[in-house]
Amino acid sequence: MLQEEVIETNQETPADNTASREPKREWRLRINYRALVQNLPFIGFLSFLALIYIANSHLAEKKIRRINQLGKEIKELKWEYINVKSELMFRSKMSEVSKSVEPLGLKQLSSPPQKIILKQETEK
Repeated sequence: MLQEEVIETNQETPADNTASREPKREWRLRINYRALVQNLPFIGFLSFLALIYIANSHLAEKKIRRINQLGKEIKELKWEYINVKSELMFRSKMSEVSKSVEPLGLKQLSSPPQKIILKQETEK
């Protein structure tokens, strides 16, 4: 009886091995030169799409960097504008203008300006 059981187990083992080998053989048969040549246009198309995807990513990142750089530049120019504007407001005060024109010999009026009226002569 022991010999019969051993024989039966040995018979089951090759059957299991052939069952496990069949999918591997099918996989090997599916990948061959003919299948590669037939699918070459599709593989090329997928490669082309991958290249376009990579190029698009690089261009998008480049534009994002440029946008950030321009944003920083805008902030700097805005601060410069505010600085120049405040300096102009300070220098256009009456006291500052009088200080800057004093070396030229100009002085601030102490009396209010007077209006000069000319009488028109009528010609006869």
